[in-house]
Amino acid sequence: PVQLVESGGGSVQSGGSLRLSCAASRFYAKYSIVWFRPAPGTEGAGVAAINSDGSTIYPDSMKGRFTISQDNAKNTLYLQMNSLNPDDTAMYYCAAHSVSWSGHYLLDRRYYSAWGQGTQVTVSS
Repeated sequence: PVQLVESGGGSVQSGGSLRLSCAASRFYAKYSIVWFRPAPGTEGAGVAAINSDGSTIYPDSMKGRFTISQDNAKNTLYLQMNSLNPDDTAMYYCAAHSVSWSGHYLLDRRYYSAWGQGTQVTVSS
């Protein structure tokens, strides 16, 4: 199975930016990768996802602030986060699956099988 290692988390002030990285041991020929963050009292939600066709998807609350991208030569996925606010404070995980999901499936944690250990993001006001 693919192994995923996240990095790039840290502490920033409200309005600041961070870029998270997710290094994969390999990419499948067909794949989906999501950035996911849990939330207290809920199962959490995907904040950005991409598939091997290059399609991306974001929840409405993240559009314009978060951007997911990939560097296939480095087997690395990125999450650029701008205009951060304290509500973005969370552990961020990347997850992958060997199927190129589309639509809302891309953001649903139930459709992913490989998970990283997470990287903590803390946003202070």
